[in-house]
Order: sequence, then structure tokens, then C-alpha cells
Amino acid sequence: MKLTGTPFFVLSLVLVPVSIGLLMYFWNRVRGPQPLRFGTRFAMVLFAQVTAVTLVFVTVNNDNHLYGGWDDLLGTGNHVRAVPVPPAGDATAAANPPGQARVIQQFGPVDDKAVPKDVRTTDLKGRVSGVDGEVLVWTPPQYDDPAYKDKKFPVVELLAGFPGSSSAWFGSMNASKQLAPLMKSGQVAPFILVSPRVVLLPGHVDTGCADVPGKVNAETWLARDVPQMVLDNFRAEPGPENWAVAGYSAGAHCAARLGIAHSNRFHAAVSMSGYNDPMGENDSLTAKDPHLREVSNPVYMLQHAQTPPNVALYVTGKKGDGYEDAVALQKAAKAPTVVTPVEVNGPHLTSTWEPMVPSVFAWLTQAVGKTG
Repeated sequence: MKLTGTPFFVLSLVLVPVSIGLLMYFWNRVRGPQPLRFGTRFAMVLFAQVTAVTLVFVTVNNDNHLYGGWDDLLGTGNHVRAVPVPPAGDATAAANPPGQARVIQQFGPVDDKAVPKDVRTTDLKGRVSGVDGEVLVWTPPQYDDPAYKDKKFPVVELLAGFPGSSSAWFGSMNASKQLAPLMKSGQVAPFILVSPRVVLLPGHVDTGCADVPGKVNAETWLARDVPQMVLDNFRAEPGPENWAVAGYSAGAHCAARLGIAHSNRFHAAVSMSGYNDPMGENDSLTAKDPHLREVSNPVYMLQHAQTPPNVALYVTGKKGDGYEDAVALQKAAKAPTVVTPVEVNGPHLTSTWEPMVPSVFAWLTQAVGKTG
């Protein structure tokens, strides 16, 4: 039974009154020696408490999409098939070697009651990264309109926080529901939205979206394998001027560093309540390695870039939760890099970031995609 599916939610909901009813019915009907009566009653109370806690957890998880499945919750999922040395070259290089077939995928519905039915998913085997994982894709209203049959569309890659499910942007963030009417009216460009898996290693370990030798090629997965799959399966514009990456929390850190490191793939990046120092996530692989920690800091990347990246960054946060990091990025930026800090208020939750989706995509429309 899937963790985020309707059957498990219904079961969790039903078990709460059932457990309370059983407790009340059998409390005075328990027979036997006193230790047995005590143990039985204790078990009934414990069962009632477990069902209540489970319902709360399921509700919170469904609202925030922290864990996409049992493997993510238990920390047993391993999505790293191999850790090859990524070939040299920037993110504009095709992931497929010359002459190799395109990455043609089969897409199906998402097994998550909170995700709209027009969102599709596929299991991608990363040819370059050695990472295997699901990728969710949503196409704009114009995509299937006969009037746009020859048009290619800009793309935004969406990154969840940690822990975080690939469904989060379409579930708790309601990105497609909010944006569809804005795209129809022309207020927002008709973007293809792509949300790949970001939790790749067992043991609840955050990769920091980095390539860590011998452990994981998370950066290559996000910057090469996923974009190549999109280009091979959808009418997506290939140039960096039509690509962006956006994320919140740990995904915000990833979005900023991917935008800076791969400005030949992404022309814009959105960071919502992120951080610069990878030590912001105690379980991040990049935080545990002093060298990786240093070179994965977006401020360091801007300060030490041989050529300032041609990328626009939209960085939001409140004081004490990302805003100071946004200002630090702005101070480190040199033309043509542009950093727009935006101060916001609210807790470090999707309830703060969800209402920001329309304004974020209005900014992205000016930075990368154009309507029409």
C-alpha cells in the first residue's frame, strides 16, 4: 500500500475511531490475572495512540510531501546504480554520446491523490550519472493546442527540499493548478514543468545536489540526464535562455548552485528560503567534506568563477532564514550575473512558498520564457 495513496490515508482515518471504540468496549471486559489485564489494556491504549499519531503523520506528509514512499520514510531507498566519472564538458553537451539513441520514455499517471491527473511520471535511468529515479512532467495548456503544434516551450526544473518528494511541487505547492489559468491568459509564459527525484541515497542522506566521487552523481543527474530526457521526449526549447531551475529550502540551495555552475543550461534560478553554506543541512554530503563544502557554496562559486556566469538569480528569504544569504549573493555577483533578493515573511514551510508561485513565474517569464 503506497504511503501517499488514498487507500492508506483512508485506512489511517478509519483506524482511529475503530481503535478508540475497541478500547472503550473491551476495557472492562478484559479477563484473567491482573498482569494480563494490565498488559492487554496497555496494548489497547498504545494501539489507539499509534493510530492517532499515524493519522497526523499521514496528513502532514500528504500536505507537505516530505516522503514519497516507504523507502524514503524508512531510509532504505537507493537510487544510485553506479557512480561513473562524468565526462568532461558543460551542461549544454548532449548526455547521449554521438550516434546513441535518444532517451525515449514511457509516461504514466502519478500514484498520489494530491497530484493533478494531468501530471505524468516516468522512471528514468540516467545514462551519464548512474542515477535511477522518477521524473514528473507537466505540460502547459498550449502544449496540446493545435495552434501550437509546431511550437517549442521553455522549461523549469523544480527541486523539492530535503526530505522532499518529487510530487511536492504539484501537490503541496500546487504549481500546475496555480499556473494553468495564468498561462492560458498570457500572464505567465507556457512553461514545461519538470520535477525529478532529489532523494537518492539510503539512510536519509542529503546529496547537496553534488557529484561526490564514489557515492553519487546528483549534479550530473539534475543538470544532464534529466534535461536530456526532456529534450528527447517533449517539444522543449534547447537553448539555456529557455531553461530555469527553481527550488525551496535544500532545493533552493541546489537551484542556486546549479544555476551558477551550469549557466550554459540554465539562464535563471529561483531560490526560496535557501542557504549558501552547505552546513545548513547537517546530513549533506557536501557539508561533511571541507573541500566540497567550500566549492559548493554559491558565494564561493561566484567569487571564484573564471568568467561571471550569465545567469539571473531570484533569491527569497526572511531575516534569519535565507535573506542574508540572498544579500551575500548579490554582493558577490558581477555582471552579467544578476541577483534579485526578495525579503518575505513566514515560517520555513510550503505554506509560505506556495503563494509565491505566481510571482516567481511572473519573474521567470521575464527572465527566460516569453508568451505567444
